[in-house]
Amino acid sequence: MPGQNLYYGDYLQLAKLLSAQALESEKAGKTVHDEMLFVIVHQAYELWFKQILWELDDLLRILGRDLLDEQDMGIAVSRLRRISEIQTVLIQQVAVLETMTPLDFLDFRDHLFPASGFQSAQFRLVENKLGMRPEDRMLLAGATYTARFTPEDRETVESMEGEPSLFDLVEQWLERTPFLESGGFQFRDAFQAAVRGRLEADRQVVAANPNLTPEEREAQLKEFAFTMEAYEALFDEAKHVDQQKAGRRRMSHRAFQAALFINLYRDQPALHEPYQLLELLMDIDEGFTAWRHRHAQMALRMIGRRIGTGGSAGAKYLEKSAERSRVFGDLFDLSTFLIPRESRPALPRDIVEAMRFRYQG
Repeated sequence: MPGQNLYYGDYLQLAKLLSAQALESEKAGKTVHDEMLFVIVHQAYELWFKQILWELDDLLRILGRDLLDEQDMGIAVSRLRRISEIQTVLIQQVAVLETMTPLDFLDFRDHLFPASGFQSAQFRLVENKLGMRPEDRMLLAGATYTARFTPEDRETVESMEGEPSLFDLVEQWLERTPFLESGGFQFRDAFQAAVRGRLEADRQVVAANPNLTPEEREAQLKEFAFTMEAYEALFDEAKHVDQQKAGRRRMSHRAFQAALFINLYRDQPALHEPYQLLELLMDIDEGFTAWRHRHAQMALRMIGRRIGTGGSAGAKYLEKSAERSRVFGDLFDLSTFLIPRESRPALPRDIVEAMRFRYQG
């Protein structure tokens, strides 16, 4: 039988794994107790990054297909859910690291220069495979994000910049959404009419409200005009392109409409898993943002306003990086354009039947 003589320690290569903690303080002749914790936590991070990359590679393979069946969608959702759960562990590990005090850290910090977490090639691969672009990144002490890598790591990380990312493949998948039009039904036009009807009804309530002063009424009526302007890019592709050029929108016009459609009609059985996929993408974006912020707060607690070991501005750099590192920001904006269920355009029977057929196979 295969594996019948397999031993636990051999299977996990524990001899190699447990001998991989080489303390710089020990090499210098004075072992610092808390450096072991620092090394193990960061090694654990790298193992989890490896697992995230394993999940992302399978996601890219699945979403790279021209056609996703229900089974593929279920697998993609499970891969994303696993990444989201791993992120919870990443954040929890910060609390373990914070059992080390700033003075404990200072006992061995000088031994670490110029090594830095910024040199984690695996984490940069995670960012690139998710869809982070070079132009989204901050300079690191005036240099690009790969400047501190070895030539081999730099080549590996930068090679992913030209490959299809998870963002790219999700955008293409959304653009193939088949339910946005059928016969005389156009989701964009139907939704535009529903929005205008909803806003007009609300406008009339404000106009007839006897409890408002003339000034309050005028101010609120102006707000309706501003709200309608915000919706216009949904209905006008040229305005959407202008938003893309201005950096306020990243997804294509059709992909953004498809994501809105999935959110509005999430109760349809055929859209349950597509909706979960979009929700998990936001969870993952939010998870990495939370982890970056948590890391920044830990850095502030440990080193104050000192520079980082890699030459960055330390906690300040980490905070700014966290603010601009989201990949799926467009999905977070969808809630701006949602309307109540009772105001949604009614779907034609042929679309409802097509959804039911697709769901039942």
